[in-house]
Amino acid sequence: MFPRFYPIVVPSRIGAGEITEVCDFARELVAGGARLIQLREKLASSREILRLARELRRALPNDVRLTINDRADLAVAAAADGVHLGQDDLPPEAARKIIGQSRMLGVSTHNPDQLEAALQTSADYIAIGPVFATISKDKPDPVIGLDGVRRARSLTEKPVVAIGGVTLENCRSVIDAGADSVAVIGAILEDPRKTTAQFLLQMR
Repeated sequence: MFPRFYPIVVPSRIGAGEITEVCDFARELVAGGARLIQLREKLASSREILRLARELRRALPNDVRLTINDRADLAVAAAADGVHLGQDDLPPEAARKIIGQSRMLGVSTHNPDQLEAALQTSADYIAIGPVFATISKDKPDPVIGLDGVRRARSLTEKPVVAIGGVTLENCRSVIDAGADSVAVIGAILEDPRKTTAQFLLQMR
């Protein structure tokens, strides 16, 4: 079963962004119940991201999966469990050749055409959003609402991950609309352990 909660760790938004802080933050997510974590960092070099990813993989228990945003090559180099691709990243099948069949491949989609295209790939899960208004991106795509989640659910049996503006207050409605999981960035920053536990409780 795909984990209900999919926290996204953005090192540049965690304290001073030091590796020890990031690893401690991830451990707190795990203590709260997280079993799948994504590393996403747009403001670091490839070398820095690789170093972060390797340290995170060492810090996390073996049964907690780690995915890397954008970079299939770094996912392999860091012995991560998968890669998550945006629309402007490497095509999914090219990434699949790099990561192989055993690692997880996720693809972000923001409209029906992108969703349909992603469903023709070997992606293991499909992310859909932004469900609600979000401040995690400078130029977010148009909000899809709960109807967008319902549409995605109707089109695939693959796990659907909803992202964008998901909070403790609205996460249950997202699951009820058909999402298997919610991905969160901003909501976990203040108290990752407590917030993770609260999200999981809300979505039981």
